[in-house]
Amino acid sequence: MFAHLRVLRASALAALANVLAACTVGPAFQRPSAPAPASYLAPDEKAAALSGTESPATPYAQQLLLGQDPAAMWWTLFESASLDRLIRQALGENRTLAAARASLAEARELVAAANGARYPQVNLNAGVGRQQYGEELFGPSFSLPAFSYMALGGSVSYTVDYLGGVARSVEERRALAQYQESETQAASLALTGSVITQALLAASTQAQIQAVTQLLDQDRDNLRLVQTAFDNGSVSRVDVLTAQSQLASDTTLMPPLRQQLATARHALAVLTGSAPANSRLPELTLAELKLPRELPLTLPSELAHRRPDILAAEAQLHAATAAVGIATADLYPRITLTASGGYQANPGAPLFSSGNTAWTLISGLTQPIFDGGTLRARRRAALDELRASAARYQEVVLESFQQVADVLDALSHDAELLTAQSNALAAARSSVELARESYAAGNSGVLEVLDAQRLLLQAQLGVVRAQAQQYLDTTQLLLALGGAAPTS
Repeated sequence: MFAHLRVLRASALAALANVLAACTVGPAFQRPSAPAPASYLAPDEKAAALSGTESPATPYAQQLLLGQDPAAMWWTLFESASLDRLIRQALGENRTLAAARASLAEARELVAAANGARYPQVNLNAGVGRQQYGEELFGPSFSLPAFSYMALGGSVSYTVDYLGGVARSVEERRALAQYQESETQAASLALTGSVITQALLAASTQAQIQAVTQLLDQDRDNLRLVQTAFDNGSVSRVDVLTAQSQLASDTTLMPPLRQQLATARHALAVLTGSAPANSRLPELTLAELKLPRELPLTLPSELAHRRPDILAAEAQLHAATAAVGIATADLYPRITLTASGGYQANPGAPLFSSGNTAWTLISGLTQPIFDGGTLRARRRAALDELRASAARYQEVVLESFQQVADVLDALSHDAELLTAQSNALAAARSSVELARESYAAGNSGVLEVLDAQRLLLQAQLGVVRAQAQQYLDTTQLLLALGGAAPTS
């Protein structure tokens, strides 16, 4: 009968604890409603910015597929095996990404550690000792000699989470783990973007070096041509000096380009997890890249649900909300239940006997009375942080819309610029041919040839830079859209 009553009492206490734990103080987190404009661009600039992309008017224009998200491996749109190898190597070897992954694993373990506080804490206790009590404890008429003892038992303690403070702590840790997961996704996305940016910089620089090399070859041909004409007496010494000066001037274009190429390759080496001296990177050229003619464009209403930086700001807002609940629970009494039991005996005596059992059952309540305003100040600080997190979240969302709008506008102008630069290149080539023919016929001087070559070089470099910029802006659009959809 008594055993039955003890079971009923324990069941009632457990039910009461569950009911009390269901009461959680502090605000409940609700996913914020992000701004969802109908489009990324204002009506007055939409037609100008998207005219080249909605209905391609140039051979270099791209079409936007509204409502589609970038694929998981979005860089494969460029259809470059070399670029794919670079990115795969970076994703596997980059140290910054490895640190982010380790931090994510740490955050998940901290969630498991915090979750352990929701359960009873059970400990095994054992001890051996010798003790002497002084006469003042029991008085001079009752004196105990020194004695040895040994003890073995266990203890159970449980904090009744009737206000949800422990649950809020677990919630906060989970939100911080989600933040770290989004940060890891952002690090991965930034890494792929940096690899593509540096690879494009290296490829465009290499193309510019080739253009300058061709120009220098032409300068040397011109110098030989003028020198021959001078030796024959058909031109003056001024023409020779002019050709020499042009060659010397164009030669100065090469060192900065080679330095830029080396810097880009060094950056790629570090991004792919190796020292510049030990890296073996595949060569990437602009010619092997394919410009995506169709680009996905996530709906504005969905952008906040896929960009890692926005999701990270949302997780911080969630953690700040849970922190208010923790600070609120600290204002109320804390109830703990503790029980211990075991055996105690003198050395040489049987330990596990009914007469040597010992146990305690303690319930405790701690109510803050005066703390100098510390607890309430902490709660006010938590509320301030919650408002700050909400403002930061809204700012991140607005900045994301700005980034997409900027890139959309740039893409339409990229197509126009590349078309104009291609037309200028064709005209410059014709001009060089005519200038050389005119000079050979004696109808013009060497300056006309040099000026035509200068325009040709500028046109060649302009085409290379315009191509690289279009690839870069395409990359920036895919990055601004959040790359691959985040996974939990």
